[in-house]
Amino acid sequence: MGRRVGISCKVYHGDVFLGEAEAFPISNNNSSSSKGQGLPFPNSNEIRIDHLAPPSERCPPLSVLQTISPFAVRCKVQAKSLSELSLLHRLYLSCFQERKSAVVVIGNEELHLVAMPSKVEKVSCFWCCSVQTGLYASCLGMLNLRCLAIVFDLDETLIVANTMKSFEDRIEALSRRIDGENDPIRVSGMSAELKRYIEDKDLLKQYIEMDTVSEGGRSISAQNEEVPPVPGIQEKIVRPIIRLPERNIVLTRINPENHDTSVIVRLRPAWEDLRSYLTAKGRRRFEVYVCTMAERDYALEMWRLLDPDAHLISSKQLVDRVVCVKSGLKKSLQHVFQDSVCHPRMAMVIDDRLQVWDDKDQPRVHVVPPFTPYYAPQAEMANAVPVLCVARNVACNVRGGFFKEFDENLLQKIYEVNYENEIVDLPTAPDVSDYLISEDVNSAQNNNREAPIVEGMTGSEAEHRMNRPVNISDERQTKPQTLSNRSSPDDEMLIDQPFASNRNLCNESGQSNLLAPSMFISVLQEIGRRCDSKVDFRFINRSSKDLQYSVEVLFSSEKIGLGMGRTMKEAQSQAAENALRNLARDYVSFIAPVTGGVDTETTKHPCGNENGFLKENYSSQDESAKKEDLPVTSTSENSK
Repeated sequence: MGRRVGISCKVYHGDVFLGEAEAFPISNNNSSSSKGQGLPFPNSNEIRIDHLAPPSERCPPLSVLQTISPFAVRCKVQAKSLSELSLLHRLYLSCFQERKSAVVVIGNEELHLVAMPSKVEKVSCFWCCSVQTGLYASCLGMLNLRCLAIVFDLDETLIVANTMKSFEDRIEALSRRIDGENDPIRVSGMSAELKRYIEDKDLLKQYIEMDTVSEGGRSISAQNEEVPPVPGIQEKIVRPIIRLPERNIVLTRINPENHDTSVIVRLRPAWEDLRSYLTAKGRRRFEVYVCTMAERDYALEMWRLLDPDAHLISSKQLVDRVVCVKSGLKKSLQHVFQDSVCHPRMAMVIDDRLQVWDDKDQPRVHVVPPFTPYYAPQAEMANAVPVLCVARNVACNVRGGFFKEFDENLLQKIYEVNYENEIVDLPTAPDVSDYLISEDVNSAQNNNREAPIVEGMTGSEAEHRMNRPVNISDERQTKPQTLSNRSSPDDEMLIDQPFASNRNLCNESGQSNLLAPSMFISVLQEIGRRCDSKVDFRFINRSSKDLQYSVEVLFSSEKIGLGMGRTMKEAQSQAAENALRNLARDYVSFIAPVTGGVDTETTKHPCGNENGFLKENYSSQDESAKKEDLPVTSTSENSK
């Protein structure tokens, strides 16, 4: 077969002529009759390079482009001259050796000329790949640093905030519910909830009237805190702040001149654990963003309370990284990253509601139970691992899994790709959604007939919620997302139930109790931490089309569980579940000769929650351990 004829082009860097080349369009019809129609350049006879992309220490350009713009190869380019002294060849060598690309800019699109090795051609060869302007440089920096993006919701995810108005509305609605309730147990629970609202309302009233509160027999006065200016949004202001760290409460005033904007904020427990993980040891593991339906001034102040030292988001980044979505619109990662600062494939979300996100982003959302300090104040401590520590562990797993796949699969296979390869030969790039089991957590605890009154004040989001009857079930009571390819028939039950750590992980028949799939991994990690034992997940590629992945769980190098599934995360979850069952069985076998068996009823704590809704009430130990990303080893199925 003769040599394929390409389209002749002159290559420039700015105004400097580098040499002549041939371009070969990548399309279904790239015959000579379609000459010039398949090239992405404005002038089909000219390739004008605007700049060179930054060099990379560890990531060849094709690996970055395949991650953020998969299979977007627009054409192939090869030099006409064999001369090693030509400027085009020098450009090729520079790009190849320094792991950088030559960039042609066309509006909001960048065309990256990637220097490729060739098994046949002796001339300089390039692949031309398309990507959104600015995205390559920002994602290259993140991949070099082994960093992903994490997007936080605020209200009922990290905080709950109330004004006097929202307190009055909730107290009135709850009082009506109590008057119409005949069940004494439910009346007792709602009365306890009402008391908590009234107590915090009284605290807020003191702050509004005197900038002072009485707490534990002592008087605490507000301290003025200077809020740095936000360019183009907010001038430097001074707010009177009262912090009650032992209760995770902060009182603040959005507009210092208007006492009606005074807010009492409850911070979700274990936020410090999650925050410290994100930037532990001065190492940025995640670039942090906020996406909320609240109004901007409120959102900026809530985030300042969560990140007072601006370690997660600098003051210069606030304008771009705190994103406020208009009421009635859905949240989207495309909106969050509208300035091409990150690709959604490299981002995860922490939110208490799944359905507020665009459908295409929902697989990247880790759904946490809503923070309900008035309705269920003990719920945060009702887990062996606090909610935000689970979120921290999930983020750790996502990051570890993503970069394991990037390093051990994508990078290795990219180095084997040559100029002559077809585009379909490119390896699949990792996606955060591959390592995140997305679940929508039902807020109804233990089959409650009614959900709690919506807690907190959320700007436009609160307006949307408060314009309807407050005593009906809240919109966050969405149906749990059905997981495809379930590993067991019990999965649906497991997703729909709250996580109760004071129950045995397995009952006497060996069936799991009340653990959602994402919890299996977190609980197993927690057991390993408390036992000072290493937990490894070893992924094994399988040849079967029905079950492509197999995962082994190693506990201190001893195999304790195996899981299989069509996706890596499904197999990992099943492996963790089976490992927990085996650990529980071994424990029962060990203790039975000593105790005569395990009485599952006596191992449960008595009901200690006065609201009658949450059945468990127990404390967890402090989750202060700062874990690195879990080591995950990989092997082929036949290797041992």
